[in-house]
Amino acid sequence: MNFTEKERAILGIVQADLPDSLTPYADIAKEVGVSEDVVIALLSGLVEDTTIRRFGASIKHQRTGYDSNAMVAWRIDENLIDEAARIASDNKNISHCYYRPSSAADWPYTLFTMIHGKTDQECLDVVEKLRQTTSLDEYAILESIKELKKISMTYFDGK
Repeated sequence: MNFTEKERAILGIVQADLPDSLTPYADIAKEVGVSEDVVIALLSGLVEDTTIRRFGASIKHQRTGYDSNAMVAWRIDENLIDEAARIASDNKNISHCYYRPSSAADWPYTLFTMIHGKTDQECLDVVEKLRQTTSLDEYAILESIKELKKISMTYFDGK
């Protein structure tokens, strides 16, 4: 895809942290020298034509008081995944829910949920609620020991 110099500048800015203001798109537009409508149209167009899947906020959950988290791997029959995933995705404590087929005999888990809570117990309560309200029953909790890398890809230098 060919982008103009100004579009590349906009994309260079939005792939990093957005301006911390009530008008981030207007701030970007001012910095690049275009209108706010141009910024919004570019980003909306990229989502609509599926060049990017989504454009949204990424919150550092630790800064909001959600210090506990757990990646939970669930064993589930393939025919029941969609319903269980829908229920899991509707839970406000779950930021990610995805399916990955497994061919390993010793790893039968295929549905994964990333649960965030203010305490470890709050995360465990979410696990229990999922067990009670879905066909999810057998699971493994994968605890984070150390965060090694958490950055976004850089495609444009913004200049």
